[in-house]
Amino acid sequence: MTEKKRTPKNIFRQGPISPDSIATSIANHSSKTGIGGHSIFLGQVRADEKEIGQVTAIEYSAYEEMALEQAFEIREEIFSKYPLTCMHIYHSLGTVKAGEICLFVFTSSKHRKAAMDACEELVERIKKELPIWGKEITDKQKSTWKENN
Repeated sequence: MTEKKRTPKNIFRQGPISPDSIATSIANHSSKTGIGGHSIFLGQVRADEKEIGQVTAIEYSAYEEMALEQAFEIREEIFSKYPLTCMHIYHSLGTVKAGEICLFVFTSSKHRKAAMDACEELVERIKKELPIWGKEITDKQKSTWKENN
């Protein structure tokens, strides 16, 4: 018997992640009555004041093939560590304006603590481990590469 190879899910979305898609994702879980808790993280582009001007947008790029493989590995590790029912990751590519959502992480479990702990760990690992870069664009038409903290 041959084992079916699982392929990484595409976590990337072009442009901002829409509030409608977030609402739909949440609504799709209402029929899953074994879930007792969800944890959601929404990353939003800030209009930071920099020496080169105020940030008006971030242009995201990634080494997509590697990022998808690493996201898959992180996902598998998180699923093995926490008793989760569901996990969703969406990250923007391209231009996302200040005030718009660029990262949506959604975890669900029977009890809230697992969902919350998994969500927090997932966000930290995405920021530290995935080859995704953001170039901050300012109101003075200058740019600088963003550093994740």
